[in-house]
Amino acid sequence: MVKRLYPMIACGGIVTAVAAAVVGQIDPDPYLDPINLTLSDYAVLDRSGATEVAMVVLGLSSLALLAGMRAVRAPVSGWPERLMLVWSLALVVAAIVPTSAIAEGMTWAAQVHRYVSVAAFVSLPAATALLVGRFAADDRWKAVARPVEWLTLASGIGLAAMTYLALPGHGLMIGLVERVFLTVEVTVLGVLAVQLARLAWRDAFLDQAAAVGNIARRADQVLHRLRGI
Repeated sequence: MVKRLYPMIACGGIVTAVAAAVVGQIDPDPYLDPINLTLSDYAVLDRSGATEVAMVVLGLSSLALLAGMRAVRAPVSGWPERLMLVWSLALVVAAIVPTSAIAEGMTWAAQVHRYVSVAAFVSLPAATALLVGRFAADDRWKAVARPVEWLTLASGIGLAAMTYLALPGHGLMIGLVERVFLTVEVTVLGVLAVQLARLAWRDAFLDQAAAVGNIARRADQVLHRLRGI
């Protein structure tokens, strides 16, 4: 039952987070520019709360995904597990401690938000990069090894582009690049969550079949003994 609960939470949470993020993007204040403003800027300037909700839900869904992968014995132990944990907790912290408006300068909260956001952006691509080889060597996860590999490559390119735009690029079009990057990140989480759900339900079915088989064998043994009396 627990094995089936984790993928349900993960999949449902990812869908909810995407819906909240879309609401935050399609119904902002009219003066906000999605091309040049990051999601953090949207959160502090729009104040609708949709972006913060999306970040918290996605972080908690990622925790459920990690717990579910551990429950089905996915090859996540070690650094991949730690990095996914950093990603999940950093998202929640970034939502709770939002950045400040540009006019307010760099407050302590804005500094915390910046550092945890960087930690989140770096940790998930690093985790999936480590998982690609492990998935390829695991029959249960081999089906997602190639999609995760391509998505990891795309997220690496996006991370490099964001780094350039944030420093020498002076933030030009950083909002657009960040949204594309996060879309790739959510997609890779979705791929993992769907595979987790498939494995969890398959394991549950096999466990049920094994239990029914045991009951049938015991009943046959009882009948056999009764016939011998």
